[in-house]
Amino acid sequence: MGTIPAVTLHRKVDFALMTAIMITLLAAIVIYFTDKTFFWKHFAAEDGFIEYGTMLFLFASALLLWVHALSLWGKGRRGAALLTLFYGLLFFMAAGEEVSWGQRIFGWESGEFFQESNKQNETNLHNLVVGNVHLASTLFGSFLTTVLLLYLVVLPLCYGRVSFITRLADRFVVPVPGMRHAVLAVLSSLVIAPMDVYRNWEVYEFVFSLLAFSIFLLPQNREKVI
Repeated sequence: MGTIPAVTLHRKVDFALMTAIMITLLAAIVIYFTDKTFFWKHFAAEDGFIEYGTMLFLFASALLLWVHALSLWGKGRRGAALLTLFYGLLFFMAAGEEVSWGQRIFGWESGEFFQESNKQNETNLHNLVVGNVHLASTLFGSFLTTVLLLYLVVLPLCYGRVSFITRLADRFVVPVPGMRHAVLAVLSSLVIAPMDVYRNWEVYEFVFSLLAFSIFLLPQNREKVI
């Protein structure tokens, strides 16, 4: 039996990721309208399936970006490789932040700084409180959400149509989402944002982690970033 071509395998994985997103959104809708307590206490619970799934796919996205960086380095594109390495580092940090760098898994205590400055007394940055500013609801809240929606929705529409944006994305080796990613990002926002239930945004983070892995696996500008 012959081996499956890499692109074909990637498309199969991509289809599985898109399916997982649709199942997650459908499950969120059903659980929200049937049992809101179950939603936050079990479905989107801290240290539950959704949170660890988010961590897993953020970490997998970091690894995938680093594989791309090695490929770019081998092609002599050193600047592109370093940028991609940096993008991977960001996703690695996001994965660590998601589970407080394994603090609750391994049971170690936070240092004095985080005990005094972290809203949950955990070792992470997104729950830091600086003065009266909670980073999770400011920098990691509305601002980051806006940036992500611009990346997931606006960039795919502009890439290949607006020359300046196309050149900028290619120059900075930004993996461009496809239209399927844009559609699912909008759909996810429409489904999750109106949900008046605790921890609803945990589901959105999980969906984003799946989208990110799919984007890096099969970006619209694949020939430019891999």
